[in-house]
Amino acid sequence: MQLSFTKMHGIGNDYIYINGFTQAIPAPQALAVRLSDRHRSIGGDGIILVLPSDCGADARMRIFNADGSEGKMCGNGIRCVGKYVYEKGICRKDILHIQTESGVKTLYLTVQQGRVMQVRVDMGAPILTPAQIPFRFDGERAVRVPICVAGQSYQATCVSMGNPHMVLFMNGIDALNLPKIGPAFEKHPAFPEQVNTEFVEVVAQNHLRMRVWERGSGETMACGTGACAVAVASVLCGYADRGLPITVDLRGGTLCILWDEQTVWMQGPAAIAFEGTVEVEEEA
Repeated sequence: MQLSFTKMHGIGNDYIYINGFTQAIPAPQALAVRLSDRHRSIGGDGIILVLPSDCGADARMRIFNADGSEGKMCGNGIRCVGKYVYEKGICRKDILHIQTESGVKTLYLTVQQGRVMQVRVDMGAPILTPAQIPFRFDGERAVRVPICVAGQSYQATCVSMGNPHMVLFMNGIDALNLPKIGPAFEKHPAFPEQVNTEFVEVVAQNHLRMRVWERGSGETMACGTGACAVAVASVLCGYADRGLPITVDLRGGTLCILWDEQTVWMQGPAAIAFEGTVEVEEEA
């Protein structure tokens, strides 16, 4: 069968978007592995399904990483879902409610001549209680706690933005060999659901640079929930001010994050790379 797709990215964090309003989507876990292959297929950090909501939201997104595992939330991905839903005519509103596996998120679209240029997302309150991240730690918050990975000691600040993150502030992030060290962080036994890891340099107060190793995908050009987690961690560690915009530079571009009294806000672009069809096998 022919399956239509749209390749999109949020500052380089690229997924294959598939419309589940108009077509059946067979075996999404296996489909994600096949289509994400950058040498033998379309290529991407995974696939995102855009589906009818079962809770009254404007649409639902489901994320399957490049290894076939299902994710709960993707900040760059949800901005692209907002652009997709609006520009494909699924729901032509500049405020959208998108159902995710970590709850319904509200999106505010900046639209120019029928095109979505920027998306601002209410990402919700960060989860800081270790058991809810989840992270095996006895304290009330995991801020600059020592953790040993592959025989080396680090200070970790742990946050959930609907998925678990471990934030490490350090110098020299460009020299890190993430393909070598990343899997040891991702599969650390202190994280029962594995973890996304952000390696962060402080440029100035309220200005950060980061690289990210994402569970299920490896190093990616950008991670929206990771940028949010980094912003929260930077406030907790004194590198940024709560209630003021925080600039986070990622390999694929820049996001603006703000943690106010109630929620974390993320703002950034979304882009369509190309569209096409691919031959897939129907489920037996």
